[in-house]
Formats: sequence, C-alpha cells, structure tokens
Amino acid sequence: MSTIPATPPTRPDVPASTDASAEAATATAEPDGGGRRTGMLALGAALLGAAGVLALIVRRDVLRPPFQGLDERWHTWMGGPHEGLYSAVATVLNWFGGPVGSVVPLALLAFLLIRRRWVSAGFLFGVYMAGNMLVIQGLKHLVDRPRPADPLVRVDHGSFPSGHAAGAALLVVIVGALLVPAARRRAWWVGGAVFTLAMMWSRTWLHAHWLSDTAAGAAAGAGAGLLAWWLCAPALAREARRAPGRRHASERVPGAR
Repeated sequence: MSTIPATPPTRPDVPASTDASAEAATATAEPDGGGRRTGMLALGAALLGAAGVLALIVRRDVLRPPFQGLDERWHTWMGGPHEGLYSAVATVLNWFGGPVGSVVPLALLAFLLIRRRWVSAGFLFGVYMAGNMLVIQGLKHLVDRPRPADPLVRVDHGSFPSGHAAGAALLVVIVGALLVPAARRRAWWVGGAVFTLAMMWSRTWLHAHWLSDTAAGAAAGAGAGLLAWWLCAPALAREARRAPGRRHASERVPGAR
C-alpha cells in the first residue's frame, strides 16, 4: 500500500489566507479557460461588428433609416410626464454618464495604482479612453445623426451612438475584468446588464437619443471592452501571478519557484 499522502501537508509558516488571496487575484484577472477566452473574442467582435453595421445603415440615410418607425414609436412612449421618481433616476444616470461620472474610473485608477497593479491601471486608462474617444466619437463623426427634437438635457453633436450607454457597458466590462472574481462574474454581468439597460432607457426618456442609438452604443462599448480584455488577458494574468502575496508565499516554501 502506498504511503504517499494524497495531498501535501500544509506548511505552518505559510498563511492559508496568503495563497487564497493570490489565487483570488489570479482568478480575477484571467478569463475562465481558453474556451471562454475564445468566446470573449467572438462575442466582442460580434457586438462591435453589429454597432458598425448599424452605423453604416444609418449613415446611408440619417433622417429615415429603416428602423426610424420603431425609434419614433418608442420616442412617443417616452413622452412623459417627466417628473417624480423617473425624473430623479434619469437625472442621476445623466450625471453618471457625464463629467461627474468620471470620478468612478478615476477612483478605480487610483485604487489600482495604490495597489501597484500597473498593468491593470494601464488597461483601465487605455481602454476607457480609447473606447470613448476613438470608438464612440469615431462612430459619431462617421454618422452624425440628428437627435430627437427638444432634448431635456444638454447634448453635443450626433445622436448615434449613445455615449452614455457605451460608457456604461464599457465600464461594466472593465470592472468585471479587473476587480470581480471569476466565481462571481455571472452575477456581475446580470447586474451590469440591468445598469446598462437603465442607462439606455434614461437616454431615450430624456429625449437625448433614439432607441437604436442606445442599442448601438451599448453594443459598441461592450464589444470594445471585450476585445481589449481578450487582447490583454495574458498580460493581466502575468501581473496577477506576480502579486506580492503569491511571491511571498513562494519565498517561504523551501524549493518553491
């Protein structure tokens, strides 16, 4: 009968919490297996491609695209009255998607820098800026669709796509990639989808966008975030494996490398 123990004995000088925290950091940064990473690439490309196709369709006739009838019907349903709880929720979401909302990614960036997660901080800054400035503003200048009449908030040029919806979806993906453990991501995606849908509703309720603008914005933001995560996943995983907790645990175990 073999006398080799089924599991190696736990070293008393290596705290279990240290290894657990390092494993959690790795699980947060790594997509769950090669198959899921391939799925991430496929979904990101499909979402961003769908936003691009919608942009080309709208660009052919910015005043009367094929789905303008649906947009106008939804716009009528969002007619009001614009007061009470709905107004408060829409106002908060409008602030979140504007300059005030930049406090959230800046706070996350500061947190990552304090934790010396340089790759994660670079990912957050680069993807958030590129997604908003290149992808969304690029589509806006490509299409330049007129907005609905009489928006209830201050708006810039171009209704397509919705920058608020895109920013919400992009931030959901970035936070999910960097800060949410893999075991809890399903709940995070559900909550993030609800948040993004609420942002889409608020933009149409405030008459700032057509419904198709918000759908394209959410698809573009989520697609850009997923493609960036797929591209940077190896670097994020290497950073997680070099976490201080994992390195210190290896230094305490004789023969560990």
